[in-house]
Amino acid sequence: MTTPETSATQAAQANRSWWDGDAGRYHAEHATYLDGFHWCPEMLAEADARLLGDVSEASVLELGAGSAPCARWLAADGVGFVTAFDISREMLRHAGESEVALVQADAQALPYGEDSFDVVFSVFGALPFVPEVGPVLADVARVLRPGGRLVFSVNHPMRWIFPDDPGPEGLIAAIPYFEREYVETNDDGTVTYAEFHRTVGDWVRALVDAGFAVRDIVEPEWPKNLTQTWGQWSPLRGRIFPGTAIFVAELH
Repeated sequence: MTTPETSATQAAQANRSWWDGDAGRYHAEHATYLDGFHWCPEMLAEADARLLGDVSEASVLELGAGSAPCARWLAADGVGFVTAFDISREMLRHAGESEVALVQADAQALPYGEDSFDVVFSVFGALPFVPEVGPVLADVARVLRPGGRLVFSVNHPMRWIFPDDPGPEGLIAAIPYFEREYVETNDDGTVTYAEFHRTVGDWVRALVDAGFAVRDIVEPEWPKNLTQTWGQWSPLRGRIFPGTAIFVAELH
């Protein structure tokens, strides 16, 4: 696996600024998705899937939470204790009043003590936006208690090879599967957006190296009754190939 050219600092600065600027649009366009705890645009709900297990007496951390709709749903559902963080101040501001303790922080420097949580989860947050995911997963292992669970959803790795187009053009493979970095810059070369791709093997190796055992990889199918297009996700593409991968892992 090649080392990304974008540094941790560049990625953090770029994505903090990007999500600060995009927070209003994001919430206006995705209100239905953000109403509750959905793992993905395929609208798989934690109320049905229960991928976190029984968290009624658990201490739970949401990683890269945005406005923390998932953490807030857990709090209302009766989780033992839940907290969440995001790098973007403007995304956190959209959380409003909440029982969830919210923190502005970078996933590349978790501000939590060892053995603090029973469960850590992320819904398309933080992990795709860091150039080196291994140290982040090792830090997640540090804050998890032995036997703790990590569950996170990301773009399905095979989705990387297709353009971000919900229509027919998005059905034509055009991007190398082994190309692992997408970066946007302004005229002076400053990084303004950075996202990083991992193959299935990359994710599994990174989890194992951090001390996790992979228990499942969930690939939600597109529901027959879901007609809504969500960015690059659409019924057309969803019927043919998966858009989301959800990794379920436990710490040794």
